[in-house]
Amino acid sequence: MNELEKSIQAYFGVVKHEELSVISSLFKAEHLKKGDFYLKSGLQCNKLSFVKSGLVRIYSQSENKEVTQWISDKSSFITDLSSWVFGKPSRWTMQALTDVTFFTIYKSDYQQLEEKVRDWHKLEKMFIAKCFAVMEDRIFSHLSMTAEDRYQFFYENNRELFNQVPLQYIASLLGMTPETFSRIRKKQLSRV
Repeated sequence: MNELEKSIQAYFGVVKHEELSVISSLFKAEHLKKGDFYLKSGLQCNKLSFVKSGLVRIYSQSENKEVTQWISDKSSFITDLSSWVFGKPSRWTMQALTDVTFFTIYKSDYQQLEEKVRDWHKLEKMFIAKCFAVMEDRIFSHLSMTAEDRYQFFYENNRELFNQVPLQYIASLLGMTPETFSRIRKKQLSRV
């Protein structure tokens, strides 16, 4: 089982081997160079991608500042779910922070899955539920944790990003000003 198939299993639930082969065969390899855009806000998102390698920043422009929503790294899926499901213009811009390799399925191929995979509606429901649960966890952490706790939790679970991503993007993702982030970072580093 390859990395894409393992991630499909993790996100979509238990998938029979033959159905897993059908699903993964509809994903095509794609590449982005550092700085290139996967998606720009205002456009409709017609693809769902699995990040094989590299980093993608998901952000929006708000009141003269950019707000980072997430930084996707290897073994994660990316799309603008609202745009993908409801056909709305995307609110997010997605840009490669490094060279990125994806496995991508386009909407037209994705729609074939209902015909080709017997229990597709159950698998798709699991995928969307998983996305929703991740979002709930992030919202809960923002509402229940102090800025220092959010920093510490994110650092413990994403340590490698601190050397790969401009720190102002991480500060924005954590809902902090760069100054607050810097103060907390300095305090955390002095404890080590």
